[in-house]
Amino acid sequence: MKNYYLAIDIGASSGRHILGWMENGKMRIEEIYRFENHLDNKNGELCWDMERLFKEVVTGIGKCSELNRIPKSIGIDTWGVDFVLLDGAGEMLGEAVGYRDDRTKGMDKKVYEIINEKDLYSRNGIQKMLLNTIYHLYSLKLNKPELLEKAEHFLMIPEYLNYRLTGVMKNEYTNATTTQLVNAENRDWDWELLDMLGLPRKVFGRLYMPKDSVGLLKEEIERQVGFTSEVVLPATHDTGSAVMAVPTNDDDAIYISSGTWSLMGIERLIPDCTEKSRIHNFTNEGGYHYRYRYLKNIMGLWMMQSIRKEFSHKYTFDELFTLAYIGRYFSSVVDVTDICFLAPNSMRQAVQEHCRGTNQPEPQTECELLFCVYNSLAKCYGDVVKEIEAVTGNDYKNIYVVGGGCQDRFLNRLTAFHTQKNIYAGPVEATAIGNITAQMLKTKEFDDLVQARGTITKSFAVKKVNDDEFCFED
Repeated sequence: MKNYYLAIDIGASSGRHILGWMENGKMRIEEIYRFENHLDNKNGELCWDMERLFKEVVTGIGKCSELNRIPKSIGIDTWGVDFVLLDGAGEMLGEAVGYRDDRTKGMDKKVYEIINEKDLYSRNGIQKMLLNTIYHLYSLKLNKPELLEKAEHFLMIPEYLNYRLTGVMKNEYTNATTTQLVNAENRDWDWELLDMLGLPRKVFGRLYMPKDSVGLLKEEIERQVGFTSEVVLPATHDTGSAVMAVPTNDDDAIYISSGTWSLMGIERLIPDCTEKSRIHNFTNEGGYHYRYRYLKNIMGLWMMQSIRKEFSHKYTFDELFTLAYIGRYFSSVVDVTDICFLAPNSMRQAVQEHCRGTNQPEPQTECELLFCVYNSLAKCYGDVVKEIEAVTGNDYKNIYVVGGGCQDRFLNRLTAFHTQKNIYAGPVEATAIGNITAQMLKTKEFDDLVQARGTITKSFAVKKVNDDEFCFED
């Protein structure tokens, strides 16, 4: 009898329920439910609708009963950084404000009045980004202290959904590291830092690892979905799950988890919290089995998705590739890590203003705009490769692009052009596959991550990018 495992993978724009199982030595997956996700403006803040998200989670779980494929376990992963606060009765305090909200503006300077940037990085090794949890919490401390005073529990988004399913609250390690409040050396909350910032220790729970059990579905949820199942922690930060599904055991390989964000880096067994690493703005996020995801957060396909929405014509992706290729004469390049691209009212205008502010020609046509963004992303990838090699002293030959963005043939080819590396694309559903892998590791379907990655490599399409598909030399 097959064991089924359900991965619930929720991103900033959509969520999906994907069943996984082993068959003839290979992992198989099937999407059984999909739903939209987005930020809502509530009283001037960009917020996630947690009630709607939870209802979608339960509806998707119920699909398993309809299909008569009952999962042995269920795992939820989402984006990082965002959280909710709960009172003593387990009720939410305030809203689940999203990372694109501007309440963190100026909070870095406030935090650095207490601990300077260099010392902060030496403790947690996390890349400075204003969207990090530390700045959201400090904003609450200064502007809504009553919420922190009433709070008894701090849960990140997947942890809150787990709590609603099981009644059990557990903080998970990989996602906790995105808060910039976990000590990179001892892999626990940095209690001294929390005290320095005046954040209440009591709300932060013990950190659990991927593979740990959360608990069984509550009776009321069991009645709704038609069965019971165990909720298990995957790497609840989606990038942590995606990296587990990188289809290689080569330690000298670079990965790009490509989607709304591009997370580009390598796996390391020890963190690098040195000043050199800080200057290059690398992050040391926690990974499976205390591995470290040494990477950079890059704005990613969010820019392309935003631009596409502004076009009057709904181009297919192949049409976008063609238009971008036509615009390859356009030479202006933007810094895709600039915060101006985080949540602009118009991405088109943001790109034009950035070009104007850097004394470069502004893109006028759709072709120029598309190529400018594509080329800027790929050039950033090339720059990051050089930085990784400079910091580590290693020469990397292969880059593995996983996640939904690996289907973007045009960006893959540009990446090959700017990095001069071998580019391998796939698997597409890397995050869900990594989520399922953690669940399978718990039940001993795999002995270890090395075996799991070997199985992933032979189970899913991984394509080497064709150097001749697009030519950028002319």
